[in-house]
Amino acid sequence: MLTLAIPWILLILPAPLAVWWFVPAYRQPTRGLRVPFLDRLARVTGQTPTAGAVILRRGLFAAGALTVSWICLVVALARPQWLEPPITRTIPVRDLLIAVDLSSSMETKDFTDPAGKPVDRLTAVKQVLDDFLTRRQGDRVGLIVFGNAPFAQAPFTQDLDLCRELLAEIQVGMAGPKTAFGDAIGLAVTIFDRTKTPERVLIALTDGNDTASLVPPQKAAELAKDRKITIYPVAVGDPKAVGEEKLDEETLRHVAETTGGTYSHADNRDQLAEIYRRLDQLPTQPAPKITHRPRRELYYVPLALAWLMGLVPLLKLPSVINHSQTEPARAAA
Repeated sequence: MLTLAIPWILLILPAPLAVWWFVPAYRQPTRGLRVPFLDRLARVTGQTPTAGAVILRRGLFAAGALTVSWICLVVALARPQWLEPPITRTIPVRDLLIAVDLSSSMETKDFTDPAGKPVDRLTAVKQVLDDFLTRRQGDRVGLIVFGNAPFAQAPFTQDLDLCRELLAEIQVGMAGPKTAFGDAIGLAVTIFDRTKTPERVLIALTDGNDTASLVPPQKAAELAKDRKITIYPVAVGDPKAVGEEKLDEETLRHVAETTGGTYSHADNRDQLAEIYRRLDQLPTQPAPKITHRPRRELYYVPLALAWLMGLVPLLKLPSVINHSQTEPARAAA
């Protein structure tokens, strides 16, 4: 279908007519007749010499060519476009929220990097998460960090590079030394309330038990279930630890079962990577159809025609018509 990107440009089409009607033509004063006996000739013929002017007039063919050229030029300025048939596609998407524990116990160096060098738990989590995010094409990803309290580090976005950059900047203890796992789930529920995607997934990484939440994890899990949020807790701590570093597997399992998720435990980097490979298989929800109609610019067609028609007047010289004025003026002999 043919359309114009800037149709209001066509309003200037009558501009040449307005100039022709309201602006006087250029007149060049000149003597129309030179004879030595002009006075005698005037008496014999009974006519009185008057002032005259030369006005250039173009022929009908040249005027028509210029008219067509002007119309084509205005149409080119209006940017004619050809709308291609609509392209419709459906892409699977989901809202994926990642919650990362930044309590002090995440500094424990019981993981290894790809080179085999010992690294702390948070570093290992960040490295595997970075690879996980590179495969999240089509998903909207958000990031939560929690310690003494939870904080939204990144809203839902498809800018995965931004999420990876923010993930690389988090440090142990920046949210406090304790673990507020229940409050982190509560913040996730609040964030998901602002979205309309039916498939909602929370991946929570923690290495300790809840020591600072105002809302118990079990209660927060029930709220998440009501909002149709699936929670996949991933434990990276030592089940044999005691005190604040103790891993409360029973609570994490309860949270997963309540929301329909799966509890996973990673003792080393390979197991952690395997957990994320399983999470890659999480179901997605087909998004509403995205329709796009390609536009093909055609302004060059009327522009080329305007240029060609503009050359036509050069092929024929304008004719000269002498128009007399009413004011009398004696011509010089």
